[in-house]
Amino acid sequence: MEKIKTNPFTLDFGREPYEMIPRSVLLTDLVNDFMAENPSSHISIITGVRGSGKTVFMTSVCKRFKEEKDWVVVELNPDRDLLQNLAAKLNGEKPLKDLFSAAKINLSAFGVGVQISGTDPEQDIEVALTKMLTTLKKHNKKVLVAIDEVSNTPSMKVFASAYQIFLRQELPIFLLMTGLFENVRQLQDQKTLTFLYRAPRMALEPLNMGRMADSYARIFELSFSEALEMAKKTKGFSFAFQVLGYFTWKYRKDNERIRAEYKQYLEDFVYEKIWQELSSEDRRVLYGIAKTPSGNVAAIRKFLEMDNNRFTPYRTRLIRKGIVNGNTYGVVRFALPLFENFVLEHYGLEE
Repeated sequence: MEKIKTNPFTLDFGREPYEMIPRSVLLTDLVNDFMAENPSSHISIITGVRGSGKTVFMTSVCKRFKEEKDWVVVELNPDRDLLQNLAAKLNGEKPLKDLFSAAKINLSAFGVGVQISGTDPEQDIEVALTKMLTTLKKHNKKVLVAIDEVSNTPSMKVFASAYQIFLRQELPIFLLMTGLFENVRQLQDQKTLTFLYRAPRMALEPLNMGRMADSYARIFELSFSEALEMAKKTKGFSFAFQVLGYFTWKYRKDNERIRAEYKQYLEDFVYEKIWQELSSEDRRVLYGIAKTPSGNVAAIRKFLEMDNNRFTPYRTRLIRKGIVNGNTYGVVRFALPLFENFVLEHYGLEE
């Protein structure tokens, strides 16, 4: 009996899937920017709607930098004390720990490392990190800090303020963050963190349709035209690419079952959460878009009884959130597959 192959698609969020569409150009640009002799920026912020592949992309970036012997990659949990966590993880690397010990950096007061004879413990974590990063700079080491799903928390604000000081001191530390558009914006709006507005912010675009079609064609033994039609059902949404592939693999030719599971999974694990985070007026605007198949902005405004000045801020915000796109002048369409159906089915139910 032929051995059953493992489903190459995954339903897990964040985990790098076996079958994935790489964002090669974006990855190369980011790596080249950070590795340049004089980097234009030491920070990069990746935004996108839930399920757009932010965490997977961050994982790819971290893997790439881990291949460089002069780079140290530290992934931090945004729910922890970020400064102390950074110190602990840097000191947890054996070669680095030896460098810090030789530099007489005593981290015992923070529960990191052991007492160093003849040296008083550091009393301020920011001062300790400054010494650690200065030591790494002397040994031509650079640090990439990766933080997934940032938000405007006290720990994140403290970390960002300290990071700004590290940059002013020309220390070799780079920062890669991912987050929902609204969470990143709230963090940038803090009076002491406006420097983040100057950081390159990249919104993840839909996956390449041709690459998705190639993948589906190879795995499911389809013609390219058949695979392209399948890929179009995802609208390039990263999580949808995985979900549709997963259920197509699982149920093979049962198209009705595949569509039902695909729709239900997107709704349960992505769309419900997106919907909950929207204001009532955002929902009303989305309902107007869903009720206007042409996507014509003038027709949508007429349906909603909104003038242009009132409609435009909602349109802009929904585009930035990654829910709709406005690539065609005078037209807005849903960027997420089957989301218009979700809107039509759920609008008004909570009222």
